[in-house]
Amino acid sequence: MRKKGTINRPRLYIFKSNKHIYAQVIDDYNNKVLTSSSTLSKEIKNKVKTFANCKNAKVIGQNIAIKLKKLDIKKVVFDRGYNIYHGQVKELANAARNEGINF
Repeated sequence: MRKKGTINRPRLYIFKSNKHIYAQVIDDYNNKVLTSSSTLSKEIKNKVKTFANCKNAKVIGQNIAIKLKKLDIKKVVFDRGYNIYHGQVKELANAARNEGINF
């Protein structure tokens, strides 16, 4: 079963490939991506030396949380996809929580 966000709580979707990690905030009600961040983003690409690892996942989590705060979004539904809550996914989630995002 796929998780769905609500009007007040958009969905924070995490996708991991072998090289990169992506985080998207999706408004399921209007079918739009509100904001996103990944290891391929311009602002992150200069900070990272290697690709998908826990340190970079933490940077992605902090970046997506900052973007969410700019949009005045404090609560999201966390959707880890088919990934287990371990390693990179856990670091990204903890970094977003530490920045003040609730899920």
